[in-house]
Amino acid sequence: MMIEHLREVDSTNRYIRRYLAGGEDALVTALRQTGGMGTKGRSFLSEEGGVFLSKLTFYRDRPAGTSFLVMTHAAVAVCRTAEEFGVRPEIKWPNDILVRGRKLCGILIENSIAGGMLHASIVGIGLNVANDVSALGGIAVTLCEAAERTLSPESVRDRLIFQLSQEDDMQDYLSYVRFLGKQIDVTLQGERFVAVARRILPDGRLEIERDGVRQLLSAAEIRLMEQTNGGQR
Repeated sequence: MMIEHLREVDSTNRYIRRYLAGGEDALVTALRQTGGMGTKGRSFLSEEGGVFLSKLTFYRDRPAGTSFLVMTHAAVAVCRTAEEFGVRPEIKWPNDILVRGRKLCGILIENSIAGGMLHASIVGIGLNVANDVSALGGIAVTLCEAAERTLSPESVRDRLIFQLSQEDDMQDYLSYVRFLGKQIDVTLQGERFVAVARRILPDGRLEIERDGVRQLLSAAEIRLMEQTNGGQR
């Protein structure tokens, strides 16, 4: 696998696309992004001090129906990296990595699918380490804050790259999901309601139960409703 470390780039996801024609797996990191990409067209704050990387992987004979496992692999790699530094993360469906209710990283997946087969994937990860996230109004947390010590972004980057090279499966992903069987706040097509999260299927759909009726969600905004000191988060 080709690895390239950059000081600054608009977006590692955009940059790594230049390697799509080569057919070789690649990984690109940057100290800073000027145009970081988030989900649903949002921007992603990417100031120096974080870990920003994209990994391009090519596949052979992999059905498109297994593409959710690309995302679970990235989420597990981030969680395992956080654990190496003494932090206990959890996953909020589908791929938000939280520490005590605050977001530790962003994950953006771009899959190339043709003829019912997964041809390639670009996995973009922005992991907060020592960067300033105060502009996000308290919804984000850095690994340094969560670990309560100073950490080198380079050391975290290297451990994340290592974890991305390891094997895992759906059960590893589910081991970090701690809201199943509990109430969640769901926003779906402009409607907001409370339901019980039941299970996550291998294709990534979330099964919920609302007023005794089970429903499968492919995409929705959810908020965890765990009680914390008499309140909710």
